[in-house]
Amino acid sequence: MTPAELAEVVLAAAHAVLTDRGLDSSVLPERTTVERPRNPEHGDYASTLALQLSKKVGVPPRDLAGALAEQLSKAPGVKSVEIAGPGFLNIRLDAAAAGQLARTIVEAGADYGRSERLAGQRINLEFVSANPTGPVHIGGVRWAAVGDALSRLLRATGADVGTEYYFNDAGSQIDRFARSLLAAAKGEPAPEDGYGGAYIAEIAAEVQARRPDVLSLDDAAAQEVFRVEGVTLMFDEIRSSLRDFGVEFDTYFNEKDLHDRGELDLALARLREQGHIFEADGATWLRTTEFGDDKDRVLRKSNGEWTYFAADCAYYLDKRERGFERVVIMLGADHHGYIGRMKAMAACFGDDPEHNLEILIGQLVNLVRDGAPVRMSKRAGTVVTLEDLVEAIGVDASRYALARYSSDSPIDLDVELWTKAGNENPVYYVQYVAARTANLSRNAADVGFTRGDAAGFRPELLDHEKENELLKALAEFPAVVAAAAELRAPHRVARYLEETAGAYHRFYDSCRIIPRGDEEITDLHRARLWLNDATRTVVANGLRLLGVSAPERM
Repeated sequence: MTPAELAEVVLAAAHAVLTDRGLDSSVLPERTTVERPRNPEHGDYASTLALQLSKKVGVPPRDLAGALAEQLSKAPGVKSVEIAGPGFLNIRLDAAAAGQLARTIVEAGADYGRSERLAGQRINLEFVSANPTGPVHIGGVRWAAVGDALSRLLRATGADVGTEYYFNDAGSQIDRFARSLLAAAKGEPAPEDGYGGAYIAEIAAEVQARRPDVLSLDDAAAQEVFRVEGVTLMFDEIRSSLRDFGVEFDTYFNEKDLHDRGELDLALARLREQGHIFEADGATWLRTTEFGDDKDRVLRKSNGEWTYFAADCAYYLDKRERGFERVVIMLGADHHGYIGRMKAMAACFGDDPEHNLEILIGQLVNLVRDGAPVRMSKRAGTVVTLEDLVEAIGVDASRYALARYSSDSPIDLDVELWTKAGNENPVYYVQYVAARTANLSRNAADVGFTRGDAAGFRPELLDHEKENELLKALAEFPAVVAAAAELRAPHRVARYLEETAGAYHRFYDSCRIIPRGDEEITDLHRARLWLNDATRTVVANGLRLLGVSAPERM
């Protein structure tokens, strides 16, 4: 029995109690939850439904809990129900109901953990969006890992998700990039406000190989060639490195298209219709202070140039016009100041900024070796890049490590720890369970031992303390996935996997699965093989949500 199934049993019992007493059953929630108590001595699961209903139906909570306990005790699979404190229900399942979960998981396979919790939601998820002026640095890599994991989680809970990379190919940063390439091609130092690093010289050389005549042009024309060709080459490299990291986007959106298609004018007109535009000092402003921003924002300067914020407005409107109900944007640690203006902008369009727009801020990441930060990239010169991180600890370890922590916490990634083949390394610890469960199934097959068909499975035999502990851990997976999606917190999946790995190791050490030598193969051995294979399924499904492999051998 899964926690969700038990929650339905609890609701059904409550409905029966209220009906029998002539009380209003319409006060029952559409769904309830059961939780694992911190202390296993308090039972397998706990419910607070009696406390929630008490005031609504005018019955003291302990009295209501007593009636619920009596009704619940009659339910198939429920071994006992105890009342604790002011009206908590501590529920114990019988071994057969608990053990049945192993078969449920194995039969569900890759679908175990999936739900329709967010069905009907259309979400645009934008992440990374690094400017094509250099390789993706370690801060952007964090969003690549977290954003991709979040997209997988949202889809696993039924949401319609479009992932998006905003490709900034317009503006002053691109001009500085082009000037830097031109200087490198001429053998001159980078401009004072330009970009350095070996990659600039590499791209400049590639542009020259494509356009051998480029340096014969005047500086303005040459700079334009380096801008167009250089941006294309740099972005091709960014896409390639992200692809090698396991991250692909549904849409790569060019900022320049907003300008070319007149979408900034469209956004301005829409905001003007809403009554939030005013003119001052020859410029066009958006009155964002009406919605909590610390100051009003310029959309068009007095010289006629659009601001970056104007493009932000047009891009947001474009996403909403494409049918996305919720726009989620992941930004770096230096973008806290954007939240107020972006929320105000959504309100100016007539949207609910708390529903239609969500901004997530990721904190800094440091790569540490021998206790000291790794500060310099071999190629970029000033930052640690995606390639540097992958070279140091590998793709799986990088993705797991970056998704393992709440994105609002700074992290230090220790090269020595994340490359260690031992239990101290969290990704190794979890992947080892994936490999160990697969290896055990292979070894069982080698001696002619299979778990048998589902009809012959005897779940009631899984009554050992460590079997029960592992079953309860596996049962939590769907709820963990749903919470991680709703809270935008992939790290919950990683931490869950580590706890479940620990439960499996304790089960493995205490419960013999493959018979020794000529020992007879019993139904208990087969039941434990079901539990082993269920663990493999859950760990593989969890790692897949993080974009990390579940190896069959290590």
